Amino acid sequence: MFRKILIANRGEIACRVIRTARRLGIASVAVFSDADKNALHVEMADEAVHIGGAAAAESYLNGGRIIEAALATGAEAIHPGYGFLSENPEFVEAVEKAGLTFIGPSASAIRAMGLKDAAKALMEKADVPVVPGYHGEAQEVVVLAGKANEIGFPVLIKARAGGGGKGMRLVEDPKDFGEALSAAKREGKASFGDDRVLVEKFVASPRHIEIQVFGDGFGNAVHLFERDCSLQRRHQKVIEEAPAPGMTDEMRQAMGEAAVKAAKAIGYSGAGTVEFIVDGTDGLRPDRFYFMEMNTRLQVEHPVTEMITGLDLVEWQLRVAAGEALPLGQDELGIDGWAFEARIYAEDAQKGFLPATGTLSHLQFPDDIARIDSGVREGDTITPFYDPMIAKLIVRGPDRDTALNRLETALMRTEAVGTTTNTAFLAALCRQADFARGDVDTGLIERELEQLNREEPVPQEIVALAALACLDPGSPVSASDPFAALGLWSHWTPPKRVVHLVHEEDEYELAVSRQSDNVWSVSAYHGDNGFEPQTFELISSRNGLLRVSSDGAVYTVRCIRDTDSLTLIRNGSTYGFGLPDALAGEVETAEGGDRLVAPMPGVVKMIKVVTGDKVAQNAPLIVMEAMKMELTLSAPRDGVVAEILVSEGDQVADGALLLALEPEEG
Repeated sequence: MFRKILIANRGEIACRVIRTARRLGIASVAVFSDADKNALHVEMADEAVHIGGAAAAESYLNGGRIIEAALATGAEAIHPGYGFLSENPEFVEAVEKAGLTFIGPSASAIRAMGLKDAAKALMEKADVPVVPGYHGEAQEVVVLAGKANEIGFPVLIKARAGGGGKGMRLVEDPKDFGEALSAAKREGKASFGDDRVLVEKFVASPRHIEIQVFGDGFGNAVHLFERDCSLQRRHQKVIEEAPAPGMTDEMRQAMGEAAVKAAKAIGYSGAGTVEFIVDGTDGLRPDRFYFMEMNTRLQVEHPVTEMITGLDLVEWQLRVAAGEALPLGQDELGIDGWAFEARIYAEDAQKGFLPATGTLSHLQFPDDIARIDSGVREGDTITPFYDPMIAKLIVRGPDRDTALNRLETALMRTEAVGTTTNTAFLAALCRQADFARGDVDTGLIERELEQLNREEPVPQEIVALAALACLDPGSPVSASDPFAALGLWSHWTPPKRVVHLVHEEDEYELAVSRQSDNVWSVSAYHGDNGFEPQTFELISSRNGLLRVSSDGAVYTVRCIRDTDSLTLIRNGSTYGFGLPDALAGEVETAEGGDRLVAPMPGVVKMIKVVTGDKVAQNAPLIVMEAMKMELTLSAPRDGVVAEILVSEGDQVADGALLLALEPEEG
C-alpha cells in the first residue's frame, strides 16, 4: 500500500479522498490555486502545494505542475478525483513516465471510452446494446442534419468528448437543428477542446440508470449494482438513488453483465461507471436498455453505492492501484437498504438554476441523520471559478420510503446563508408525487418545474418574527445605557420601535412594542395595511435561535443578522429581508427595460450584435459562461443597440451592465 498520495483535485472529492487515506494511514498532499489557499481540503491534508492562479487552466488543469508537486513532496501516487484531469490519457501517461502511479484506469482504457462514437462502436463489438444513432467522422451540417432525419426526431446532439450534460442539445424540430448544433459544438470546444459531435435517437420516457463497475490488474471485474440518476436539470444530475425503483432481478442481472462486458472489453482496472439510457415506457425490461457512455473515474454519486454495499470505493481504488486484487468477488456482493444523494448547489432554481456566488455566513448540516460530503465550511466563499457545489447530502434507510423521508428531513434541516441555494427546490422534489412513488424519468423536473418552484407568500408571522428579531429581544440591557433605567415605562402607551423590512418587492413598516418582560406585539405602523397584529411570548433567544409562542403555537426560527439584511430559517424554508436605511435615498438601478445586466458572475463568451443593430424582444444578444454553464441573454424589448460595454473574454460581476438599448426612431 502507498505511504503518501497526492490528490489532484479540490473541494468535496479532495476531502473525501483525504478521509479514506487518513483512515488507512496514508499521508496526503493537497494542491491549491490562488482562490483555494484557505480551502478545507488544504487544511485537512498533511501537506499542501500551491500550483497556480484561480482559473482551472492555470492550476488544476496544469498537469506538469501537479506532477512536480508530487515528486517534490515524495508522493508515490496521484488520485485525480473527478473532473479536471481525471479522464485525460495524456496526464496518465505523464504521471507514469515520472515514475508515479495513477490511481485510476490506464490511458488506453480512458481513450477507448473517451470519445462517445468510438466507445459505442467498441460496445457493439462487445455485444453491449447501444442507442440507434450516427457516430461517424463526418461533421458537416448537411450530413448531420440528414442523419438526424434518417434517425427520426426528436434527436440528441452530443459532444463526443463530453460529459455532465456539456455540449448536449435536444432537438425536437428539424428547423432548430442548425442552431442547436452550433451551440453544442461551441460548448464542446470550450469544455473539452473538441467540437465534434454525434447524433442519437432521443428515447421516449428515458431513465438514466448506471452500473458501478470495478476491475483490477488480474483480469477480474465485478459490478456493484445500479444507481438511478434520472432526476436531472439541464442534463445534470440532481438526486441519485440506489437501487433503482422498479428494478427486477432479471433486469439487474442483464445490465450488470453488460457493464462487466464493457469493462472487460477494454481491460479495465479501477472504479468506473457504465451509463445506460433505459426506455421505461412499459417498466424496466431487459431488452430496452442502451449503452450511453462509460465514465472512467469515480462518480460524484458514488456514496449511494457505498451506503447500500457497506464498502469504501476510494479504498478499493487505492488497493487496486497498489497492485492488489479486488477485495470481493461478484457472489460476495449484495444490496442492503436504500440510499439517496442530493447535490446542494449555490444556484437559483427560480432563475433557471443560474449559479450563485457569495460568502457562507452561516452553514449547518444535519450530520446526525445524514452523511455530509462537503468541501466548504462556514465562512468560505463560493467563487465563480469552479463548480458551485456546497455539499452532497446522503441518507440511507431500510426501504425507499424511509430513506426518502430522511432525505426530505435532512434537507429541511440544512441551513445555508450567504448565497442562494437549491435546498428548498430539492425538498420540494422529495415531496413530488411521481418521484415519491418511484415513477421517474429524465423529463420529470422539466415537466414539474413550475410546481416545484412555486413560491408561497411569506407568512405574516414570519414577517412579524423578522421585525422582532431586529430588536434582539433576548439580549441583556446594557448597564451603561442611560435609557435602560426607564425599563418598560412609557407615558401613555407601551414604548415602540419602528422596523423597516423589504422582502423582494414587498416593503413593511412595522411597530414593535414590549408589553411586559417577555411579551411583545408587532403591528402595522400606519393603519392595518392588511397586516394582522401579532403577539409573541418570548421563550428563549440565544445562539441565533429565537423561540416564541403565539396563540398556543411555538415558533422556532434561526436568525442571521448582517449589516443590511436579516435571514430567517424555519422548517427548511429560508426568508431573506433587507433592512433599508431610512435616511438613504433611492439608488438608480441598471435593471430597466433598456439595459442588459449580468445575471451571474462569469465570462462573456460571445456578443451577437454590434452597436446600431435593430433587435426584437427576446433576440439573443450576449452569451455568458460561468461554473460550466452557458447562458444566452436576450433583448428585454424591441430597440436599437445603443452601447456595448463589454468585450468577448471579459470577466464580469453579477449585476454588471453589459449593453444598453434605445428606442427605434419612428
